[in-house]
Amino acid sequence: MDTRHTARAALWDVDGTLIDSREYHWLSWHGALEAEGFRLTREQFDETFGRRNEEILLCYFPSYTAADIARVGEAKEEAYRRLVGERGVELLPGVRRWLDRLKGEGWLQAVASSAPRRNLDAIISALGLEPYFAAVTSAEDVTEGKPDPQVFLNAAARLGVAPRSCVVVEDAPAGTEAARRAGMRAIGVLSSHAELSADLVVRTLAELPDGAFEDLLAERGNG
Repeated sequence: MDTRHTARAALWDVDGTLIDSREYHWLSWHGALEAEGFRLTREQFDETFGRRNEEILLCYFPSYTAADIARVGEAKEEAYRRLVGERGVELLPGVRRWLDRLKGEGWLQAVASSAPRRNLDAIISALGLEPYFAAVTSAEDVTEGKPDPQVFLNAAARLGVAPRSCVVVEDAPAGTEAARRAGMRAIGVLSSHAELSADLVVRTLAELPDGAFEDLLAERGNG
């Protein structure tokens, strides 16, 4: 199948793929939960990292109301955005090269993350990434978190690209599984997990050979 003349899209998760702000999440969660009288351990943080705020908070506070969850979640996210603004963020190795390459080759690109929209806007603005992304799908746009495929299907729909013509970039097992369920190809980046099940797995995007995204779709067409 010749994919050069069809609409193609790259759908980017954020933490662990575009950037690594895991430490900011740890600091902001630790502070927000400590204010509630709960001392979060690093092990607990690692176990829940990447899940939706509601899921995380109900693990620790099963009796909290929706208002309580919204209050604590917003305190955490405000602290996170403050850290992004004060300390800054950097793109992970190889990301800028691929953002530029895909844009130059006519790929549509979108952010597809379970993070709140204001967090994503803060990151995109801090890094000057607005020219690359034609759409952003965030926590506010979905009702189910990964591994449900909703976030990726939403992003693809916003771009007007068929799921089979999308390549997802992810760093977590729930994300690569969501891509599989969405009928998309996936590149797994080993930034936060020792192993991933994906169509192509690398330590960093700097390792990806030229044409890697194109080849994934071509393999599907020939399969």
